[in-house]
Amino acid sequence: MNNENHSDIMVRVLAKEAGVRGLACLTTGLVTEAQRRQQASPAATVALGYGLTAAALLGAQLKVQQRVALKVDANGPLQKLVAEGDSYGRVRGYVAVPDVVASNPMDTAQTLGNLGLLTVVKDLRLKELYEGVVPLQTGYLDSDLMYYLHHSEQVTALVEIGVKLNPEGELVAAGGLLLDALPSQDLTTLRDLAERLDDMAPLAELFAAGETPATVLAQLFAGVPYEVLEEHPLRFECGCSWERSEQALITLGRAELEHLIAEGQAVVDCHFCGERYVFGREALETILDKLER
Repeated sequence: MNNENHSDIMVRVLAKEAGVRGLACLTTGLVTEAQRRQQASPAATVALGYGLTAAALLGAQLKVQQRVALKVDANGPLQKLVAEGDSYGRVRGYVAVPDVVASNPMDTAQTLGNLGLLTVVKDLRLKELYEGVVPLQTGYLDSDLMYYLHHSEQVTALVEIGVKLNPEGELVAAGGLLLDALPSQDLTTLRDLAERLDDMAPLAELFAAGETPATVLAQLFAGVPYEVLEEHPLRFECGCSWERSEQALITLGRAELEHLIAEGQAVVDCHFCGERYVFGREALETILDKLER
């Protein structure tokens, strides 16, 4: 299940002489799609905006066929946030309690919580998955992602994610930025860029006003030579399917399948996109037959 939105885009740049590489993305469309599929409240939509944008940024650092997943388990009423991204710009995610209500929907430290764990799992097409786990520091995912990159991957990075709602609680804009220093490079330029970013309007305000990832990077890198390495669209896309749901049912084993057949049907719901797959008695009997071959 997917949603194509060509206004959602990732831009990757390199300032070689300064020793800095950068990513900037607009994610308004895909966050809107996630909100629609989960019927997410304003507070849950903001958390989804942070999570999906973070997954898009981490995914853009990967090579072909590699994937990344990030998960936040914390003490807030949202309970859990999961987001996944890949090198192709495909992103999906969900929250455990999409109808969560908060006095300040923008405050993810209130909805997600600030006591818990941030887990990042990367499928780099190797024999084993890479996994890094750090304790949450703030409950604001951009700050916590910087902490993760520094302590788990030994990468000095600047991460900013922005989400804006209108007074009615509807999403207006979402996007993010990730800058990091090239290996063995001086951090002076990265620090200067961090100060410049602090002086700029918040990212969400810039995107809401019509700025794009490319124009934001141009403002940020003004006076610093850089080249655009790549631009590619981002989209909400879920890899769930009838076949994958069937495989999930097969793993239940004979006894559980027979129980489901007796009940007359099995329902498989995808947490990520909300798609529902209903297997009737005949379909379940076919699955059981496959299991017994």
